[in-house]
Amino acid sequence: MRNRILFVALLMAFTQVSCAQKQTDFTEVASQTIDGVVHIKTEMTKLTPLYQSFFGMIINQGLQRQTYSAYGSGVIISADGYILTNNHVVQDAERITVSLNDRRELPARLVGHDPATDLALIKIEASGLTYIEFGNSDRVRIGEPVLAIGNPFNLTSTVTAGIISAKARNMNIIENPGGLESPIESFLQTDAAVNSGNSGGALVNADAKLIGIITAIASGTGNYIGYSFAIPSNLALKVAGDLRKYGYVQRAYLGVNVLELTPRLAKELGTAQTSGLYIAKMAQAGAAANAGMQVGDVITEIDNHKVATFAEMMEELGRFSPGEEVKVRFVRGGASGSVAATLLNSMGTTAIIRK
Repeated sequence: MRNRILFVALLMAFTQVSCAQKQTDFTEVASQTIDGVVHIKTEMTKLTPLYQSFFGMIINQGLQRQTYSAYGSGVIISADGYILTNNHVVQDAERITVSLNDRRELPARLVGHDPATDLALIKIEASGLTYIEFGNSDRVRIGEPVLAIGNPFNLTSTVTAGIISAKARNMNIIENPGGLESPIESFLQTDAAVNSGNSGGALVNADAKLIGIITAIASGTGNYIGYSFAIPSNLALKVAGDLRKYGYVQRAYLGVNVLELTPRLAKELGTAQTSGLYIAKMAQAGAAANAGMQVGDVITEIDNHKVATFAEMMEELGRFSPGEEVKVRFVRGGASGSVAATLLNSMGTTAIIRK
């Protein structure tokens, strides 16, 4: 009996140790990354009509200048002061001020912005800064623990924890007033608490690597209700590199209009393939056409990554530049095929585009 009790006690102790090992201790991760996230304050002015009542008559007195402030977060991505944030945090800003975690306040300049991904790159004049290294968002798994770091409600250096809830979410939330490019939305979804002011902050994994730039929450009130979204780090890395080098994102296109296949749509289109991206239309001299693809082909992989939604395709293509070659797998008439397509820019060439 005594031996049985001892065995049970040892089994319980082993189980407790095993459970403890499975729990992620984020204290070290937080200490490594919290100095790599900054508070951003922007200021802008707006001209508004000034009216005055005079003996019951409303008289236009001209325009008055009003100053507005907005707040958000940003992620330091280099020791010399490059900071990645959301475009909507800094757009229209006339003045940008960055507050570091050590309470230093420094002016920042806009290096470049990309409305299609809601990303922007700003720069402060500093050196020796703590920065967060990019991780590989392709390796992120649903259920993986993560930390969200930012400045909700101007509460600086706030850390919340959660898990990856979903990948490749398309929420139709990125606005592109220029209307020149399709927004690229393929978000990581997390249940880490995120609120107003977290925009532009960091989503990091258990290895203290940046796997996403926080950009939005799903809420009818403007406050957190369970889900938030982040731009994958692999896409953010490409955008940041282009903005730093060119001031403008060198976006690559395959030159196809696609439909997301479902069993019902596949039946209507008369194709046996029930998942993937059905090419409904092609640019005559686009990358896909030049590579020999045809209307009716069903794209199943890009760069060895499976794609079944428009969001997944745009995320994969968003990592490439014009002139780069990408492997595309597809199904045609029940047979599988693949091509190496040389991607083109919006002008149909491989030239660098500058603003």
